[in-house]
Amino acid sequence: MNFNEIAKQVYEKIGGKENLVSAAHCATRLRLVINDNSKCDNKAVEQIEGVKGVFFASGQLQIIFGTGTVNKVYQEFIKIADIKETSKEEVKEAALSKSNVLQRIIKIVGDIFVPIIPAIVASGFLMGLMEALNFMVNNGFLNINTNGSIYQFAVLFSNVAYIFLPILIAFSAGKVFGANQYLGAVIGMIMIHPNLQNAWTVASQGVEKTQDVFFGLYKIDMIGYQGHVIPIIISVFVLSLIEKKLHKIVPAMLDLFITPLVSVFVTGYLALAVIGPIFVVIENGILDGVQWIVSLPLGIGSFLMGGAYATTVVSGIHHMYTVIDVGQLTKYGLTYWLPLASAANVGQGAATLAVALKTKDQKLKSLALPSSLSAFLGITEPAIFGVNLRYIKPFIAGSIGGACGAMYASLVHLGATGTGVTGIFGILLHLNMPLHYIIAMGISAGVAFVLSWLFGIQEGKA
Repeated sequence: MNFNEIAKQVYEKIGGKENLVSAAHCATRLRLVINDNSKCDNKAVEQIEGVKGVFFASGQLQIIFGTGTVNKVYQEFIKIADIKETSKEEVKEAALSKSNVLQRIIKIVGDIFVPIIPAIVASGFLMGLMEALNFMVNNGFLNINTNGSIYQFAVLFSNVAYIFLPILIAFSAGKVFGANQYLGAVIGMIMIHPNLQNAWTVASQGVEKTQDVFFGLYKIDMIGYQGHVIPIIISVFVLSLIEKKLHKIVPAMLDLFITPLVSVFVTGYLALAVIGPIFVVIENGILDGVQWIVSLPLGIGSFLMGGAYATTVVSGIHHMYTVIDVGQLTKYGLTYWLPLASAANVGQGAATLAVALKTKDQKLKSLALPSSLSAFLGITEPAIFGVNLRYIKPFIAGSIGGACGAMYASLVHLGATGTGVTGIFGILLHLNMPLHYIIAMGISAGVAFVLSWLFGIQEGKA
């Protein structure tokens, strides 16, 4: 494989130096920010040796080469283009500068949640496992010591990420917004302070205490923000604005003392008196709206959302869905959104698998097989952008399969105990209803595979 020739062809087909802003690469993809997408010949790029797929996402032209190849192509590419090496983060910033407001909000939410997903996944898995063990013990299927330290500590650990989630969100948001992360964490701590009534007790005990704010202008309920997301993010955003402004106007010799003190006090007051009360209402409205859709009779709402989910992946909106998952986990104890996402991902994976098994095109087969496995594990971008969208019908087949699986999930009230993992390993978040999860994924995969096999590609055009 001539990496110099491959890089040269890519450079020419994207429009040359006049159309190139920056370039970087990740483990499998060459990531380019270009000035004018219309000047890029996608079809020609797809035909270049070694290219396994081409798609636009997050303001970037992403060309799939695969592990071990992409870094070699990249080194040749930057020589030909006469540009310096650029980090993936710098390319993301360049792409962000070309994005609209909605795309920027989506990226911000994604950047906040991606670093804390491992903590959420760990707690979610452990919660599901403990619920399954508790069910088996209570029904006589297992005989284990539930008073032992291992069991009791596991119960203790299982929900810790959700109890202190506002702190994790605030710390991560501090980095994203350019604030001091530790001051961000302090804002998170303020919003779940023990002197505030725990939000999870309000339903059973009612509001226990109110407080006058702004010199008696109005009263607020002294309730914490356990499990909430949007009020925390907005509060840390305000903190970042105040802190940055103070750094500019406070003398250097006083900056260390005045800036943190004023930033935390002013933001904390606004968070409890204004931001929290307003954005809790907005967040609850969003969650109620989602739950209303999911709860429509006969699973119709879930059918529509499961079918549309893959399209939101194409647009990048899916990065915001963690907010829905976390909100539902707090409000209902389960997230009914994650099974829909899982069904949609499995549907796209099955549609790609059908293409892989049916096609005689070895290049397409070598791309589709690993892409389908990736989708079954919850990462659908290679399958969607590399295969299904190229031939359209497999994408539609996958969406229909996802819709059918999501409908079944809704009819049996399937909910996950955590978030962050879909597909095959998603069953670990559904140990409360494992058989229904398997059936839902089976429906999604079966429908998508059959439709994609029958209508997905025509060998003459593949």
